[in-house]
Order: sequence, then structure tokens, then C-alpha cells
Amino acid sequence: MKFSVLRFVSSHRNRLIFYLLAGLVGGMSWVRGAEEEPSGSFPTLRLTQTQISHGDFHHLFGYIGQSLTIPWNVADRYVVALRTDFHDRLPAAGDAADVVLIDTHNENKVAVLDRTFGWNLQQGSMLYWNPEQPETQFFFNDRDPQDGRVFTVLYDIAARRRVREYRYADHSMGNSGVSPVGGEFAAINYGRMARLRPVTGYAGALDETEGIDAPGDDGIFLINIRRGDERLLLSFARMAAMLATVTDWEIFNKRWTPVEMAKDPSAKPDTSEAKLYINHTLFNRTGDRLYFFVRGRREKQSIWLNVPCSIKTDGTEFVVHRTSVGGHPEWGIGDTIIGAHDGRQVVYDVVKQQLRPESTLGTPEVFPVPEGDVSLSPDGEWFVNGYASEDRQTITYVVMRLADGAFARSEPFDRGPYTKGNLRTDPAPRWNRASDSILVPGWTDDGTRQLFVLKIDHLR
Repeated sequence: MKFSVLRFVSSHRNRLIFYLLAGLVGGMSWVRGAEEEPSGSFPTLRLTQTQISHGDFHHLFGYIGQSLTIPWNVADRYVVALRTDFHDRLPAAGDAADVVLIDTHNENKVAVLDRTFGWNLQQGSMLYWNPEQPETQFFFNDRDPQDGRVFTVLYDIAARRRVREYRYADHSMGNSGVSPVGGEFAAINYGRMARLRPVTGYAGALDETEGIDAPGDDGIFLINIRRGDERLLLSFARMAAMLATVTDWEIFNKRWTPVEMAKDPSAKPDTSEAKLYINHTLFNRTGDRLYFFVRGRREKQSIWLNVPCSIKTDGTEFVVHRTSVGGHPEWGIGDTIIGAHDGRQVVYDVVKQQLRPESTLGTPEVFPVPEGDVSLSPDGEWFVNGYASEDRQTITYVVMRLADGAFARSEPFDRGPYTKGNLRTDPAPRWNRASDSILVPGWTDDGTRQLFVLKIDHLR
């Protein structure tokens, strides 16, 4: 067990003194490893690190902790995860992963519940506890090995069986995000993903849209959890029509992205050349709006277009956003998105389509890489950013208390041999329901990828 300690200055006057002192001892705005009890106006936070999975297998949850993607059940006892015996290549069509339950109240014992053919190393199998029965039921994706059709499973740990499968005759699709208030989940075509961006697709998945760049009968679906009804919320054809109206584009990270006003208005992509697909269908906390990315492949460039969008779940207010807040943003409270812009951790108003400068989180010293994976705690009081080191060999997590800006920084986690590309280990911080612990991945000395928990301790 390891821990990291940070002292925080609560008043503006003391904060200035603290930063000046920190500058004298090495230019840092935070202090690590101070174990003595602080005094005066220096409340202390500590992050305690515990490994909860072990053995020869690799364990992963997958995805990032956005939109209340919580690995724990409602009692904060069981963590649902995947287990695999390899991590040095992308899964093939014949590779299944075990769906397991980690009992954090019983020496982290692992029980194998099921297995899935619908998974990848980056997003796992889109594991979500059912908001309507979060004590015993969770969702995961699977793929029929006979016909390749992707579907979603609802599993009950009390019954120890699948209680429902969401299969559709006309579409091969799986869960891409569950509404935090329950009732429905978004679904996308993972076979199309496997063809256009394999790292986030499922190998061997059926894709009935092959050869169609922007199909009118595929896109983002909404699935009613109780009835099983499917509804096409937004088609690729409608997305393509909207992209054709965007006049100003610029290249960010080698990807064409919409902007308010381009420096060179004549420089723009021919969006009709893009083979469109979807990444990151994120429900807001009230379950009435989605934020997502329309991405387009052109020849060998899998993300030639990168377009942040939002839409209400009734199909209205489909918007292409001209302000980029990074590739892994998180829903804040209300209609706000937390992300990265110009080197800062920012808050963006989805409805007003503008940044909220007064709501910027921390400073560049607190969040040196705001483009890292970020997550807001279920109670809305804490924020975590996980980011890679400059050499990409380690991941560090910064946890901030939003009420007063107190923050703590973890010890670095090893990323193993895969620091970039399709096999990389992303930070992917995921909160528990009590908003005091975070599930994160890391590599161990024996060369396996395992799961760890960062616990926030309040020393004062």
C-alpha cells in the first residue's frame, strides 16, 4: 500500500505564501511525502493506493469514468471487470474475455460469472451497472460467434445468469452508454467500428453497412431497457448533411475539426469523402442529452474528421460544436462539459456553446495535462484527471476538491510496454458511489495489467 500527501492553502493570502515557498524549494505548487500532521490553515488530503486484482491474468474495466460509469455496485462492494490471458495484441474473433466480479469486502476474491466475445482492450465490454437495479444487475456487450451479430446482455449476480439479451434482427449493435437515470441506453454498430477503427470495435462483428459511407438506417440508437424497443436517434446520413454545412475547419492533432472562425477559410475537408462512425456517446447526468464525436475515416487515417456534437434524447437540438474541449471530456453539472482548451481544464456550456471562463478548474500547475482522462465524482464535489508523463511511461492522477480547490497527486503508475497505439493503457479513472475511491489501471512488476483503487483520506 502506498500513499501520497498534499498540503493545501485554504485562503488566497495563504495560497500566495504557499506558492512562494514552494517556488523556493523547487518550483512546485504541491508537496508530496510530508507525513507529519499539518497545522493552521493547511488541511491535508492523502491518496492511498491498493491493488485489488492479482495473478497471471490481466484485469481491466475499460473505458473512462465519464457520465457516471461506476465499476462498483450500489453497496460499493462488488467491482465488475474483465479478465484475459493476453494483452500483447488486439482480440481476434475467437478470443473471449471472462466477465468477473471482485469482492472488495472479502479479500478481493474473484468470481467468474460469464464470458464475452464483444470486447476490446480500450473500452472493455462497456460494463455498466443497471441504474434501476444497481445492487445486482449490470450490462455488458457480447457477440454471437456464429453470425457475428453484436448484442447487449443484462446480467443479475443474485440469479447468477443472464436475465435478458437485447438482440435485433435488423441491426448488429451494442451498448455504448447507459443513461444515469435509467430507462435506456445508447447503442452503436461495433462491426462498423471494427472496420473503420479496430481498436474500439469487436473483431468478427457483423457489419451490414460495409461500402456505405453515411447510411441512413444506422447511427446512434436508443434502447428502452424495460421494453427492449429500439429507436434510431440520429442517422449517419443526417450527420453527413450537418457536416456539409460547416464552413470553418482547422487541423488539430492531424484531424479536421470545426472551429468558429478558421484562419484560412479556404482550407477545409471534403466531408463527403469520410466514412463516418461514432465514438463516446456520453449521457449527461439527467439523461436527456448526449455528447458524442462524429469521426470519419479517409483511406488509412482512421480519425480524419473529429467533430464534437450533442443532441437531446428526443432528437432535437442536434449541434456541431465549434469549440474543442479535447477527446475525452466529461459531463459536469447541468448542461456543461469539462474538458481541455488552450492548456487549461475548462468548463463548456453545451447549450450556449461557449466556455465559462469563471469556471476554469485549477491551474496549469495543478493540471499540467488537462487533455488527460477526467471524471467528476457522483456527488459532484470531486474531480480527477489522469495523465501520462512526458516520456509516456507512467500515469499520475490529480484529485481536486471543487469546494476549495484542495488537491492531491498520486504516485506514478507504470504503463507497461504499451505507451501508445492500439495496446496502450489509458488512465481511465472511475469513481465509486461514495465518491471517495477511484478505480484505475496499472502494470505490476510481474508484467500483468491489474486494477488498483485510490482512496481519498482526509487527515484534517
